[in-house]
Amino acid sequence: MAKGHEITIERGTEHVRVVRGGQVLADSTRPLLLRETGLPVRYYLPPEDVRTDLLTPSRTHTHCPFKGDASYWSLPDAPDLVWAYPEPKPEVAEIKDHFCFYEVEVV
Repeated sequence: MAKGHEITIERGTEHVRVVRGGQVLADSTRPLLLRETGLPVRYYLPPEDVRTDLLTPSRTHTHCPFKGDASYWSLPDAPDLVWAYPEPKPEVAEIKDHFCFYEVEVV
């Protein structure tokens, strides 16, 4: 990690739900909480807890110098709503193939 930049990952016990347009996209009680310097806590959800059948792969890809290359998925009315790191950097290997949404509900 760069000096002054820190990422920590811990197993959470929170109940995390993602609902859009009245439809549940994800429901998990085993999120990974990723805390990164200067950013809000992000909840990375196991693929088994995400309705991937409702998501369409996007052409969008981004690069993070700390986590690696991200791939994105969309809904018809919500482009690039969710992302994942198929091949994350070794320092954050736990998030491999876990999905992260911009907006989640912690219940």
